[in-house]
Amino acid sequence: MRVTIKDVSREAGVSIKTVSRVLNNEKYVGAATRAKVAEVVARLNFRPNVAARSLAGRRSFQIALICDNPSPYYVYEMQSGIRDRCEAAGVRMIAQPYDRGSDRLLDEIESLVEATQIDGLILTPPVTDHPAVLELLARRGVPFVRVSPGMQVDLSPSTFIDNRAAAATMTRHLLGLGHRRIGFIAGDPGFATSAQRTEGYLDALRAAGIAIDTHLIRSGNYDFASGAREAEVLLALPAPPTAIFAASDDMAAGVLTVAHRLGRSVPSDLSVAGFDDTALARYVWPPLTTIRQPTREMAHAAADLLLSEAGGAPERREIAHELVVRESTGVARR
Repeated sequence: MRVTIKDVSREAGVSIKTVSRVLNNEKYVGAATRAKVAEVVARLNFRPNVAARSLAGRRSFQIALICDNPSPYYVYEMQSGIRDRCEAAGVRMIAQPYDRGSDRLLDEIESLVEATQIDGLILTPPVTDHPAVLELLARRGVPFVRVSPGMQVDLSPSTFIDNRAAAATMTRHLLGLGHRRIGFIAGDPGFATSAQRTEGYLDALRAAGIAIDTHLIRSGNYDFASGAREAEVLLALPAPPTAIFAASDDMAAGVLTVAHRLGRSVPSDLSVAGFDDTALARYVWPPLTTIRQPTREMAHAAADLLLSEAGGAPERREIAHELVVRESTGVARR
């Protein structure tokens, strides 16, 4: 038989109204009571009837993720983090891919809002900084949380890592291994994170007194193909880099492929570093030294901000990054 809210109420020893308040993440419920109800909900595997809750509370109990990213690993981690938080609240997640270059982008998002009556949106780069999308949502009164915004950071709640500091950390790691000619493959210029990571790379070089060589800086698209393409250019230079830092693991994987094809031993001849610490970083050979961007945690926090009732100024949650050293980087040859 299907478990009902009455079953949860009886088992937890609280009123049906209290159970409803916990499920709807409303205020006026003590932490101990909230934890007790959550434990019973999980133990009984209670699944609220979304349609009934919608009629009763004029909410759809659905939120949507708007995502356009070339890395399937990033997309998976983002969806997983949001889904984990939504399941705990009895809310459904709708994952909506989009094409940022489409002239129907605004129409598609507005149609999504109208068709589903979603309670809110989570925006990921680069739409997180799309002025027309932000204006549309504000005009429609749709709550939204942004992941890694690069402009108007106080406009809405957001989650992020310090991309600039993270890139500087990786560059310092390579400098510490004796590398002085460090190639850098930036990400898609449409993403604010690309400029932030480039600045971090430059910060570390300047702090070490290393002259900036623009020939060592290339622009990719955060995907495997562009990483391979730009690695070809860098390794064909008269004085090629002894290390290449790519602003995503997907691009770093492209660098590794080119290095292997050209007979460059990694890391003996060339150190390679990435950014994100997706599953791909552990699948390639040698495994990638990279910056761990805790995408799932960022997504979970974004969903929490959207589902939590909070007053005052929009909250910005910074999630800590981490340098993960693996076999793809080593001491520079003298």
